[in-house]
Amino acid sequence: MARLKVRGFEIHKGFLSVEAQQALIHALRPVLRAAPLFSPDVPGGGQMSVRMTSAGRFGWYSDKSGYRYIEQHPSGQAWPEIPSDVLRVWTDLVDRDRMPDCCLFNYYGEGARMGLHQDKDEADFSYPVVSISLGDDGLLRMGGTARKEKTESIWLNSGDVVVMGGDARLAYHGVDRIRFRSSRLLPKGGRVNLTLRVVT
Repeated sequence: MARLKVRGFEIHKGFLSVEAQQALIHALRPVLRAAPLFSPDVPGGGQMSVRMTSAGRFGWYSDKSGYRYIEQHPSGQAWPEIPSDVLRVWTDLVDRDRMPDCCLFNYYGEGARMGLHQDKDEADFSYPVVSISLGDDGLLRMGGTARKEKTESIWLNSGDVVVMGGDARLAYHGVDRIRFRSSRLLPKGGRVNLTLRVVT
């Protein structure tokens, strides 16, 4: 395991063993049954190429009226609880006293990407966003707090964890592409990204 720091982003390479990754995938299956993946609309029109769902007190949501957190899945059901195996990553790297309110689950299929954006829909920026990579490799692009600042990129592999706090908490970042079927963790290929956030 190696710890890198790029533009304020703490990147823990190989933080999760193969066994820990498999345990996370197993723990997430009930979440997906209770809160199926959906493709959010975006305010400018169209849909995201990434499919998503959430667990926890809140789920992140997007439609033509904007970006926000909501307390129920679009089906009307309450979001399921965040699995303890996922929360353990947070307690290992961040805090045992203040737990995250939301675990956003993003699934990247072949050709999916995430444009440069800031995570700024939360009420409290003093806690970091913790990002867990599972499955196929993803090319993370990292910038600064202004969209036009210079960016750097790094490939994230299955089991890597990124902590976005301090100077990186409101930095622009995105996933330009994935290497589809570069990992055997997910039988049908693709990348799962879990982000843990304090919302309130």
